[in-house]
Amino acid sequence: MPHSTRRSFLKQSAIGGLFMGISAKSYRDTFAAESPSERVRVGMIGVGNQGGPRNNMKYLLGNIEAFCDLDANYLSEAAAFLKKETGRDAVMTDDYRRLLDSKDIDAVVVTVPDQWHALMTIEACQAGKDVYCEKPLTLMIGEGRPMIDAARKHGRVVQTGTMQRSGLEFKLAVQLVQNGLIGKVREVNVTLPGPNWIARAGMPVPDSAPPEGFDFDRWLGPAPQRAYNKNRVHYLFRFFWDYSGGQQTNFGAHHLDIAQWGLGMDDSGPISVEGTAVYQPDGWYETPDSTDIRYTYESGVVLNCRQTPGAPSKSQGTQFVGDKGSLFVYRGGLIADPPELLKEVEIPKIVNSAANFAHFNDFLDCVKTRNKPAADISIGHRSATVCHLGNIAVRTGKKLQWDPASETVVGDPEAAKWLTKEYRAPYQLANG
Repeated sequence: MPHSTRRSFLKQSAIGGLFMGISAKSYRDTFAAESPSERVRVGMIGVGNQGGPRNNMKYLLGNIEAFCDLDANYLSEAAAFLKKETGRDAVMTDDYRRLLDSKDIDAVVVTVPDQWHALMTIEACQAGKDVYCEKPLTLMIGEGRPMIDAARKHGRVVQTGTMQRSGLEFKLAVQLVQNGLIGKVREVNVTLPGPNWIARAGMPVPDSAPPEGFDFDRWLGPAPQRAYNKNRVHYLFRFFWDYSGGQQTNFGAHHLDIAQWGLGMDDSGPISVEGTAVYQPDGWYETPDSTDIRYTYESGVVLNCRQTPGAPSKSQGTQFVGDKGSLFVYRGGLIADPPELLKEVEIPKIVNSAANFAHFNDFLDCVKTRNKPAADISIGHRSATVCHLGNIAVRTGKKLQWDPASETVVGDPEAAKWLTKEYRAPYQLANG
């Protein structure tokens, strides 16, 4: 890119937007000033961990009208936090359908284990609610199309919780790559962290009765019936195949999403996938300890995704490699090789949680305008598909040939069976 063109581009880019340098308190104060008629009324489905006071709740304090969770402790913590921060109370329930039936709720935030994402999102769309669904959008590839169909049929706004789409550093990185800063892209390298099951759980424990105030059977939902174990639920669910896909779908939903975006593949994907994995030797959890997965795109671009235990946070992210150099983007900044590539680029100040505020703000704005959000459901589906294909490749030990247009595995009916799985009765994936 010529110097004058690049300088003009940078001045006009999105890096100087509303959230550059704005504090969480200022953001909340801004939305607290909204008139009641303009306020999007939100019901939170799942208020522990990512959905709780330390995460999603704090970005929507001025909008929350109701809480739903199957754990009574999470409900009481959420209610206390809302009361402390806003002085307001919210409706509390253990049945998400109450939120969907309510005329006092405009939108829901779905922050539950992955096996529930498709069912809740589709039902919310059918009920006329807009949806912010946490990533990964799906538990399996075959859920994505019915979710999109429901959103489109019922005219719903559905934002996927891949908040890096609204992060200044990631927006800038994608703009620079797509505007030729590193030349023609030939390779992308994604680094993911290893699992933190042991750090959270410690050691395996025997199955037991679920604690009082926690409806484990409904927590399982469409997942297979099994005995309760405290090291398989809440945050730890993500390391068991019945409920999630490990760090490949946890952090991969973020960093592989940026790879897809930078490559201009939001409506497509790779054409082949192969990889290997190493697992916890004693089988304490099911998803891999480490992986090395190779995706190939029709353009010839190779995407290497490696899950690396012990990888420092600043090494986790997405690196684009072109014929003029490389650009690596992580949560907090960009690194170019050679460094001179960024000599004339004004790097924005990255404020902690600014991307989260921006992503929720984008969702709320789209609820009002009916525009598509930054991480529209179709984008979330395509990025989740990349994650799932990697897991299928390492679990089957096969090199998959993928047709991104028809979204099918080519020439391998056995591998194609991994695109879907049977729900536990009486749960069914509804048509839109």
